[in-house]
Amino acid sequence: MSKVKVLFICLGNICRSPAAEAVMNTLIHKEKLENRILCDSAATSGHHEGDPADPRTISHAERRGHKVTSLSRPFNPRVDFKSFDFIVTMDDANFSDIKDMDLKHEFGDKIFKLVDFCADKKYKTVPDPYYGGPEDFETVLNIIEDGCHGLLQKIKSSKL
Repeated sequence: MSKVKVLFICLGNICRSPAAEAVMNTLIHKEKLENRILCDSAATSGHHEGDPADPRTISHAERRGHKVTSLSRPFNPRVDFKSFDFIVTMDDANFSDIKDMDLKHEFGDKIFKLVDFCADKKYKTVPDPYYGGPEDFETVLNIIEDGCHGLLQKIKSSKL
């Protein structure tokens, strides 16, 4: 059986999407699903290509037991649309940018917002914490943890 592949997307791939990848990998490990689900993350821009995640993202995630290891890379429409089953964006701009890259409108059923999977419907997007303080990184992790739990349940109920 092939793996279910999840790609998390944000603007620079240094805060939100690498955190989501790390959180999802923690959940996958806890449920012993490493051989069934694969996660990655990417950016809608190539500005930070090759860079590790923001040190604040890494430290806040590590305090919660999540290991952030990814390096930033831009989304590659020619490869990523076909390779991933779930393309999960962090905010409306990321969602719109990814939709716009789907020139033939073939992959709309794979594109989601992370908040679509949240149990707590208070947030409409995962806000970018880059220019914020520690509380912003904590809020983002709260939303991401909620969304990743919901996404994992969706995958388990429909794909595994």
